[in-house]
Amino acid sequence: MLKIFCFFIYLSRTNEDSRNPAWDVMGYQLERENLIKPKKERPLRKGIIEILYESDTTLVNSLTEKGLKVIEDGKLNAYKIKCDVVIVGSGCRGGAAAAVLAKSGQKVVVVEKGHYFVVEDYSSLEGPSLNQLYESGGVLSTLDQKCMKLAGSTVDGGSAVNWPASIKAPTSLLKKWALDHKILFFRSSDYVSAMDTVCKRIGVAERCSEEGFHIQVLRKVYKNIGLKVEYVPWNCSEDHSCSSYCYGCEAGDKRGTDIIWLVDAIDNGVVILTGCETERFILKKNHFVRIRKKKCVGLIASIYLPGKDFQGGLITSLHKISSHESESDVQTVIEAPTLRPASFGVLLAWVSGHDAKKILLKYLRTAYLFALVKDQGSGEVKQEGRISYKLDPSDKENLKMSIRRALYILVAAGATEVGIHKSDGQRMMCKGVKEKKLEKFLDTLITCGGPKSNGELWNI
Repeated sequence: MLKIFCFFIYLSRTNEDSRNPAWDVMGYQLERENLIKPKKERPLRKGIIEILYESDTTLVNSLTEKGLKVIEDGKLNAYKIKCDVVIVGSGCRGGAAAAVLAKSGQKVVVVEKGHYFVVEDYSSLEGPSLNQLYESGGVLSTLDQKCMKLAGSTVDGGSAVNWPASIKAPTSLLKKWALDHKILFFRSSDYVSAMDTVCKRIGVAERCSEEGFHIQVLRKVYKNIGLKVEYVPWNCSEDHSCSSYCYGCEAGDKRGTDIIWLVDAIDNGVVILTGCETERFILKKNHFVRIRKKKCVGLIASIYLPGKDFQGGLITSLHKISSHESESDVQTVIEAPTLRPASFGVLLAWVSGHDAKKILLKYLRTAYLFALVKDQGSGEVKQEGRISYKLDPSDKENLKMSIRRALYILVAAGATEVGIHKSDGQRMMCKGVKEKKLEKFLDTLITCGGPKSNGELWNI
C-alpha cells in the first residue's frame, strides 16, 4: 500500500509549468480550456460568507449585513445564529431545498464544510483538484477498506465533480418505490413532470457528439459481438467534450447546482457559510410523540480547516445487465471512466517496480471498465471518516458476474491483455485466446476483496 500511495503522490505532483515528467512518457497531456482565464463575477458572491477569509470581528459583521441575528455566547466561546431553516450541505439536495424554502419566505442558512470555487479557479490538475473538491482528498474508504467513497466536498457538492450523466430513474424502479415503500408520488404524473422540468433546467442533452477512446472501446462490442450499448443523457451541450468534469468543468458548460438552484437561493436571501463543519444536531423532546420522540431545533458547527495539499466526454455510453426475470429490471451497468495518471497509479495491481513501469507506459491505451451494481448491502457512519459497510451475498454475485462481463467486453473489443486489481497481478494475455481458456480465467476471479481481506491480495 505504501508503494501505491507513493505512486499516487508522484504522479499527481507537478512543477511550476503544471507538468510531470512521467506524463510525457505515459503519453498524457493536460487538457486546459483556457490557460489564462478572465475573472468574472462569482455567481454566489452576494450570499456567501467564506469563513476562511473572515476574522472574529468581520464574521459577525458579515452575518449581520446579510440579515442574520447573531448573539455572542461568551461561556461557550461561540456565536448563535438565528434563522428559520438550516441546511447541511450545498449539493444537489441541499441546494434545491434551500431554493424552494427561501422562495416560500423562510430565512435559510446553508452550512458547507467545503470551500467555494468557480470556473476560473479550476486547474484540472489531479492532485490539487482532489484535495480542494473531494472529501478526504478523494481517498476515503470503509473501515475494512473494501469500498472506496468518492464524495464532493465543496460548494455545489457532488454536482461540482460528478460525471454529467443525467439518467432518469427507470420505470421498474419507480414502481418498486411506489408499491414496496408506499410512496405513490413516484407513480404520479407530478413526478414525471418534475423530472422533465429538472432535465430542461439543467440542459440535459441526449448524447455527447465526441466520445473518447475509453467509450469507443465499450461501443466497439456492439459491432463485434452484438451487446447493446446505450447513449447516456448528460447535463452538458452535445458538442462539449472536455474530460475534466471530475475536477470541475473549466468551460463552465456543465449546469450544476451552483449556477442554478444555489443562484435561486441566493436571490431569495439564503446565506451560505463555507469552511464550516457540522458537528451535531441539537435535539429536544417532541410533545407530539406520535410523530417522533425528538425534534431538531438547531445544530452546532465549527470552522473547518482545510487539510494539507497534496480526452473526450465522460460516461457518455453504458451497457446494462438485467435480471433473468425481467429485461427492464437492470441489476448492473458497465461504464467506462477515464483516469488521470495519479488515479491510474493508485489503482495499480502491484507486482514489482519493473512491472509497474511497464503498465504506466501503456497508460495512453489502457481502457477501464467498472461495474455499478444496484446494491442490497448497507452500512453506517457513526463518526467522521469511520464508515462500515457490508455487501449482501447478492451484491457479491452481481459483482462477480458483472466483472466477468466487463472483461469479456474488453477481450471482444480487441484488448491485448485484461485483468483486475488483485495485487498478485491477476491478468491474462488475450491474443489468440480460446474461449475455453478465457472461461477458465474468468472462473478464477474473486471480485469482492480489499487490502484487509484474509488470504487475498488486493489493492484499494
